[in-house]
Amino acid sequence: MVALPRWGGVALHAVLFDLDGTLLDTADAITAALNQALAERRLGQLRAAQVRAMIGRGGPILIAHAVARLGIAMDEADQAALLQRYFLHYERIEAGAEDSSRIYPGVSACLEALHRLGLRLAVVTNKQQQFAIGLLERLGLSQWIQVVIGGDSCERRKPDPQPLQLACALMRVQSARALMVGDSINDVLAARAAGLPVVCVPYGYNEGADPRQLPCDAFVETLAELPSLLTGARAPLADRLG
Repeated sequence: MVALPRWGGVALHAVLFDLDGTLLDTADAITAALNQALAERRLGQLRAAQVRAMIGRGGPILIAHAVARLGIAMDEADQAALLQRYFLHYERIEAGAEDSSRIYPGVSACLEALHRLGLRLAVVTNKQQQFAIGLLERLGLSQWIQVVIGGDSCERRKPDPQPLQLACALMRVQSARALMVGDSINDVLAARAAGLPVVCVPYGYNEGADPRQLPCDAFVETLAELPSLLTGARAPLADRLG
């Protein structure tokens, strides 16, 4: 008999995943779209490593970080216009052959295993919802995902708990019966505020800070380890490291 997924002795009914830096590596596509938008206005270019350190809080904050990094004075209207050009380029890249977004190792196996265990699965991201849905469908992950919450799905984004609460409500799952999985302080803070335990991966973006320093409940080296962690087949990484 397969053990039911639990956390802290409580049966789990759902798992919520961040997208960028957790399920998918999208940094190159984001960098390309951002640099194309910047090039149109001759504002300069950013390296992929610089952009990786800006990913996590959604498009508007990405644009704000980018212009600040380039030392450009830009009012809200100009930033909004630049954001729309970024979205246009990102949509074209995501839908075309030049999209370099890839699934991290262990993700597909994890989602399939959790689905077999009867868990409801959601993606909660600060990326625009249409882009998140498009990526999940194109990369073959949408078959396991019941709900997708984007940065434009709610009034507030992560680290506010509202997106996580909405995902739980749409899946008809109590927050106490759900788990958050992410790669950044935004995920940890949102989970804490929503009353969810949170597991992190150490390979994500975390706005340039070391993900291994996140104050989460446990780490998994790859998401392939998550099903066995939830069924008691292995100890959390923090316990194994002592």
